[in-house]
Amino acid sequence: MAKLQKVLDSLAGQSKSSSSSNKKRKWREIEQLKEKHQLEKDLRSFDDSLEYMLEEF
Repeated sequence: MAKLQKVLDSLAGQSKSSSSSNKKRKWREIEQLKEKHQLEKDLRSFDDSLEYMLEEF
């Protein structure tokens, strides 16, 4: 009976660690997407200003 409990405890511990690593991975993906969108937004603002400068010349 004690061996069964040890096995069950170890399985429960493994599932918790894998679910937390999945959550961390998802948050990393979300942060990467946010950074990508922010970079695209910044680049568009620079692109607009460069077009304006070219029109002056």
